[in-house]
Amino acid sequence: MTLTEKINSDLKEAMKAKDKVKLESLRAIKSALLVAATEKGASESSEESELKMLQKLVKQRKDAATIFTEQGRDDLAQPELDQVAIIEAYLPEQMSEDEVKAIVDAVVAESGATSIADMGKVMGMANQKLAGKADGKLIAGFVKAALAG
Repeated sequence: MTLTEKINSDLKEAMKAKDKVKLESLRAIKSALLVAATEKGASESSEESELKMLQKLVKQRKDAATIFTEQGRDDLAQPELDQVAIIEAYLPEQMSEDEVKAIVDAVVAESGATSIADMGKVMGMANQKLAGKADGKLIAGFVKAALAG
């Protein structure tokens, strides 16, 4: 079952259950999928592009929740965090920090990178290996630490 089919199926269930938060989250995913499918030059969406899109939606909601929390608006932050939990259910299981660090260290060794100037090359390789399984900020932090020290 493709992501679009799963979203459509879950959308119907959320409508029947009158689950407002899940409904909003699934509609956001469906909207992003439709936008991606109709973009100029877009071919059949791949699993990798779907994962990136889901990660982007999660990041947007986390950023919004952080801003709301900083402004003392927990009433607005909580719905964003609730949507994060629902959207993350469609992502592959996230790796632990130790697993991510081990893969980043292996990529640094494999690429022969020695300085922070090689960060772009290492990030590209690390993101390819960790697609959808780890947060970009976490990966970047480990890459920077590995190349700086």
